[in-house]
Amino acid sequence: MSEPVSALGGASFQGFATIREIGPVGMITLRAKGLKSLEKAVKAVTGTKLPAQRRIEVNGDRACGWMSPDEYLLVLPYGDVQPALASLGKSLGSEHHLAVDVSDARAVFRIEGEKAAQVLRKLSPVDFDTLAPGELRRTRAAQVAAALWQQDGGFTVVCFRSVAGYVMGLLTHSAQPGSELD
Repeated sequence: MSEPVSALGGASFQGFATIREIGPVGMITLRAKGLKSLEKAVKAVTGTKLPAQRRIEVNGDRACGWMSPDEYLLVLPYGDVQPALASLGKSLGSEHHLAVDVSDARAVFRIEGEKAAQVLRKLSPVDFDTLAPGELRRTRAAQVAAALWQQDGGFTVVCFRSVAGYVMGLLTHSAQPGSELD
């Protein structure tokens, strides 16, 4: 079996903020709503509770994010995805749900530094002054779909792998020294 690789091989950029592509990261899209076993199934895989609307619950290198009224994004170590899918299948049994490994279809970036929010302010229609830690936003980065959240003094951005190069270009251009907003 070949080793997993991230979309951009761990590309990074140091400007007025640090931009890093991180990965590979395990991700499962879980479609389910109102199932009696849902909370317990998610907790077994991520160690978190189900998040409220527009929230993400983080537990170390695992998380569960609210993506829509019947969709959650489970984030976990890449190597733990297959056992997690088996656990979800067992826990949810015949209850109507869909759990899919989307790890290789996504790219993940970290933006860190004192002015990290400035990088994203230029690209996304989000009020970063009111974006609280633990809040997950589905938005766009320029012209492509993205999800983002604030964590540990920086931001995590998830996009489709097919646009990873474009997003890295946006982020590095936005973080160029001398282009700060203040």
